[in-house]
Amino acid sequence: MEAIIPRWEWRAFAASFREAERRFRELAPGKVQESDELYLLSPSCDANLKIRDGLMDIKTLEQVDEHGLQQWRPALKAAFPLSAADVTRVSEALEVAPLPRRATWALGALQAELAHPSRNVRAVAIHKQRQRYSIGGCLAELTGLVAEGRTARSIALELEDPAQVWAAVLELGLESFENTSYPRGLKRLLGWPA
Repeated sequence: MEAIIPRWEWRAFAASFREAERRFRELAPGKVQESDELYLLSPSCDANLKIRDGLMDIKTLEQVDEHGLQQWRPALKAAFPLSAADVTRVSEALEVAPLPRRATWALGALQAELAHPSRNVRAVAIHKQRQRYSIGGCLAELTGLVAEGRTARSIALELEDPAQVWAAVLELGLESFENTSYPRGLKRLLGWPA
């Protein structure tokens, strides 16, 4: 079994990243990816839960360093229908009451149960177009996204080494932007409590 190595991430949301976008245009672009994803947002936590390509993907925040870089650990990647154990991990990550016991959960049933007012989880459909790059050894992406008719741009840098991530932030001139996780950025974009 391959060891899970948490990655340090830096991400910002803005209408434009003028100088950083100019710098990206000087780099060799990598792959462009388009995807439709469903994020599960809870007002009580900032864990990153998304559904893409039929997979439930959970990442949890491990720590934040002195520069505000965030270290995220993959906690689950499982195909639907989800097992009872996987659904327990979903409710724990969202910090909501446990869901009723059943052997497996289809996506629709999970969404319906999480949307109950007692849990107050919001499922947000997002369309992303991500342009990949490499800068300073870091994985980098410039993303355009649409969520519930609202648009935003995001820049992200990630790697296992926080020093390299911070060096890339400085090289792109992004240190004045706030490092904001996807769940927190989406909550702000949609005007939901963050």
